[in-house]
Amino acid sequence: MTDIVVTRTLAASPATVFSFFADIERWTSWQGVDGEVDLRPGGVFRVHMPGAQVASGRVVEVVPEQRIVFTWGWEGEASPVPPGSTTVVIELEPDGAGTLLRLTHSELAPPPVAEHHRNGWERYLERLRVRAQGGDPGPDSPEMETSEAPPS
Repeated sequence: MTDIVVTRTLAASPATVFSFFADIERWTSWQGVDGEVDLRPGGVFRVHMPGAQVASGRVVEVVPEQRIVFTWGWEGEASPVPPGSTTVVIELEPDGAGTLLRLTHSELAPPPVAEHHRNGWERYLERLRVRAQGGDPGPDSPEMETSEAPPS
């Protein structure tokens, strides 16, 4: 299995960055088009991506403004990454006037599956950076998502 790590430095406080994971409307301002999130251990995580894909899992751990752990996978019979089969850890560290965000996605199948997820997280964390800093990354695009979907 493969782990990927993606980092971003954001010119926003850990509290602001955390809020983009705690509320589905804020979450879907940078990833997906709608869904649900219950940010407490055992809570549901489900995000409808543009197009037909749905990412889902369960919240495992929450330390407000510091750490979020949830399982991750793609709904659908032929998914190479079924819901709950991998784990995403979001770590937020104060960094001057901003935040260092470290995302670790573990237990992924080797490339090309891991690389598809790395590319997706790189793009989505850049969209989060823009949003958390007060910008507008624009609507999430199904064309982009299709190119990043895990291979069947």
